[in-house]
This record gives sequence, C-alpha cells and structure tokens, in this order.
Amino acid sequence: MSETSDPAARRHGDGDRHGEGDSDGVLDAYSDVVTRVAAELTPRVAALRVGDPNSRGSGTGSGVVFTEDGYVLTNAHVVAGRRGGTAAFADGTSAPFRLIGADPLSDLAVVRVDGPTPPPATLGEASTLRVGQLVVAVGTPLGLAGTVTAGVVSALGRSLPARSGSAVRVVEDVIQTDAALNPGNSGGALADARARVVGINTAVAGAGLGLAVPVNDTTRRIIGTLVKEGRVRRAFLGLVSTPAPLPPPLAERLGRPDGLRLVEVVPGSPAARAGLFAGDVLLTVGGEPVSTAQSVQRLMFAEAIGRDLPITVWRRGALVDVIARPVELTGQG
Repeated sequence: MSETSDPAARRHGDGDRHGEGDSDGVLDAYSDVVTRVAAELTPRVAALRVGDPNSRGSGTGSGVVFTEDGYVLTNAHVVAGRRGGTAAFADGTSAPFRLIGADPLSDLAVVRVDGPTPPPATLGEASTLRVGQLVVAVGTPLGLAGTVTAGVVSALGRSLPARSGSAVRVVEDVIQTDAALNPGNSGGALADARARVVGINTAVAGAGLGLAVPVNDTTRRIIGTLVKEGRVRRAFLGLVSTPAPLPPPLAERLGRPDGLRLVEVVPGSPAARAGLFAGDVLLTVGGEPVSTAQSVQRLMFAEAIGRDLPITVWRRGALVDVIARPVELTGQG
C-alpha cells in the first residue's frame, strides 16, 4: 500500500499543506483559556431565584460571589425591588439570600447568602480592556447552571438607555461583547483570560447586544457603599452618550482628541431642562474634561444632587455653556 493510500496519512499530509496544524494550535490555546476560566468561575457563580417561586413576580438571574463572607454581586434589575430569594451553586448546594442594596443607575446590586458559599471570584479592572480582547461569560441562563460562552470585546464606554414600561434610566459605561447572553445570564460574570471578573453581564438594553457593567474605580465605590450602607445616593442627569472624536482644530485647542456625543437626552430630565440635545458633544462637566461615560458617572454621587453643574458642549461649530441641576435618582430597590 502506498504512503498516500492511508486515509489518516492523507489527512495528516493535507493538514500540513493547508496549515491545519497551526489552526489546531490556535484553537487549542483558545480552548485552554476558556476551559480554565470556566473551571475557575463556574463554582463561584450562583443561580438566583428571586422572590417566591410560586408567585408570578418571581424571576431568575445570576450572581457572582465576591467576598469570603457570602456577599454576591448581581444586577439591580435582577432583584427588581425584591428583598430576597434562593441562591443555588454548581456543587448542588443552595441557601437563602437577602438583598443588601441596589443601584439602578449602574444596574448593580449586592445580596448576601445566609449559608456557606464558594471562595470568592477575583474582581479585575475593566479599564485595562481593549477592543478585540477575549472575554468569557459565565452565568445561569434559563436556569442552566455553569453555562459558558466566549467572545471578544466589541466596544467600550457605551452608555445606553434601559426602559421598563414608560420609565427610562441610563446604564453608563457598559462593555459591549459578542459573547452570547440569554435570559438568566444577567448578573453573571464577564471575565478576562486570567479569570478576573471585569464586568457583570446585563441584558437590559435588549436588541441582541451582549452588555456588561464594568468593574472599575467608580463601580468599586458603588459596591463598597452598597455593602456598608445598603444604598447609594446618586445624582441623575439623563444622558445617553458615546465617545466621539473632536474636530481637529478643537482637539488641538483643548489638547485632547475626544469628547462625549449625546446619543439621547431623556425627556424631562435635568439635562433636557438645561437645554442639552442629542448630537451635542460634551467637553466639560463641572469644570472637568470628559471623554468617557465613566468620567461623567464618577461625578454623579450625593454631593452633586441639587447643585448647579456647569456643562460645556460643542454644538454646530460653537461652544455652548449650560447649567444643569442633577436630581437624586429614586427607586433604588
């Protein structure tokens, strides 16, 4: 029998000619990262059953253990004003949990499990993410514990509206990814290749987008305040924005390349009353330059409520100054 008559040998030879060996190597490296992240995080992600399972008001979601003493991070819209429920883990254990606090503006909530929990996940830093970077989503969609999907960071610094009936709020500075998310993934972990949690998955915007609330300096402050005080007093402007390049002459004048283009101004909000419009480009808020949603969000804490906030925008080739007075965000779960 000739050497090439062996089907296995022919396949091996064809693979060499077409680079299949290299593809297998890349695939193996990709698979290795995803499986390692899955093994690390799956035990630390809980399936949350919120409210009374026999009630029409019950719901499901995911949560990430982030302290040794049973604190779990999830989405505010997952708990949706409910005071507790049941957390189930991949090892088959379950225990009741109670709501510690929720912050709708960031769509983050903290609950505490009244029973043993797995060791905590490691919180990372979303500010180090880059578009195109591999990320892994771990959650419990449709009640299926330990479900893992993977993809890349599609965009950073998004600011998107979340609607529930006629109510509108804005989730700031979200991470957009093409990792598939399904109902029940909300509140689960978005992790980097080292299994560090860089985001909390959320599906509030719909439209088939994979979105996650970033873990960064601002959200760490929110999480810490929820743990200590049970709520975060947040100022609300009502802006939906996205980073946008500035015209070269303006960029040179200001010494920076980007501002924040307003995609939407929530009707009736402080921003609308101040005279801001979709299409305006935010340059400064409170005298500070802004170029990311986080740079606005970090100003929106208790000290800004009810105070005049000077804002400068670029509108139709001219600088425009307005004064907005943020109000307190209400309905914090």
